[in-house]
Amino acid sequence: MADRVYLDWNATAPLRLQARAAVSAALDVVGNPSSVHAEGRSARRLIEEARESVAALVGAEPRNVVFTSGGTEANMLALVPASARDRLLVSAIEHPSVLAGGRFPAAAVERLPVDADGGIALDALERRLAALGGRALVSLMLANNETGVVQPVSQAARLVHAAGSLLHVDAVQGCGRIPFDINTLEPDLVTISGHKIGAPKGVGALVRRDASVPFPAPLISGGGQERGVRAGTENVAAIAGLGVAAAAARASLAADGAHMTALRDRLEAELRAATPEVIIFGAGAERLPNTTLFAVPGMKAETAVIAFDLEGIAVSSGAACSSGKVQPSHVLAAMGVSPSLARAAVRISLGPTTTESDLERFNQAWIRVSGALLKRSEGIAA
Repeated sequence: MADRVYLDWNATAPLRLQARAAVSAALDVVGNPSSVHAEGRSARRLIEEARESVAALVGAEPRNVVFTSGGTEANMLALVPASARDRLLVSAIEHPSVLAGGRFPAAAVERLPVDADGGIALDALERRLAALGGRALVSLMLANNETGVVQPVSQAARLVHAAGSLLHVDAVQGCGRIPFDINTLEPDLVTISGHKIGAPKGVGALVRRDASVPFPAPLISGGGQERGVRAGTENVAAIAGLGVAAAAARASLAADGAHMTALRDRLEAELRAATPEVIIFGAGAERLPNTTLFAVPGMKAETAVIAFDLEGIAVSSGAACSSGKVQPSHVLAAMGVSPSLARAAVRISLGPTTTESDLERFNQAWIRVSGALLKRSEGIAA
């Protein structure tokens, strides 16, 4: 529907026009990128151009980029035990694909606490690293997909490396939305996903900082594609779309960030004005410029999401991969939020093409939705 307002960019971003054109053009390239003839070389050229663009987005060298089917596969590829590192430390707010531990046995995975704003407790990380004596692989997201809270990656990297351990960063939500340089923040491995930055769904990458960091053992074995790290004929069209989307995100990063920050701040100010009892999670911490997770006591998030949908507005009750489940958010639980308040949490996530008119539509709908739902909850309570 043309008149709908899309405010769920953290679930997936609309396909960029440049990426759509790149995908369409790549579909007409016949060759297998592993073939040495002209057609194969044409397909290979598209992949290597995309590799250069993805590398530039994170400040890496192209040879350190391996393409995958998305963020979950890249996380699975990264999270593998080795003889010297047999424990996995993760923050309690990670994506389910990281909380599951990748290829680590469940008994080898430890969750670390976060503070009330959702930032990892660095003191707890330091203590566990000291106790493990270099046996750990640590996985920490760049920015949380529900609250938008940006994690202290640089400080964590210093602690991890001082202990002789390795750091993996799931940068799926933050990369392309905030500045990220692999050589400045110093993670050893980084996960990105295409569909969060306007590339097609079903493509992502695992990036290593430099050649001193070995690529993990393959998750998918077979042919020698992707330097032997990820077998299978490459998805040339999706990879081409990812390359173009990465270049576009990098080129407009500062402007898009300023635009979304201004809209987010306006959104939150108007939420507070219309509903003084609103709680905005992570408001005291550094956050992504596009993300607001809020709750009003007594309101049910799933009912609010349906009501907004009927108003022609797409929002979320949390992470898209788990919002259909009835239990409260594990992120908010880790932050110490009560289950009843967590069940009221609604996520608004903006994008570069979100407009002031979109927010005006949301604000008008919020007045109607919140009025009806809060009146209903008061009636039930009475």
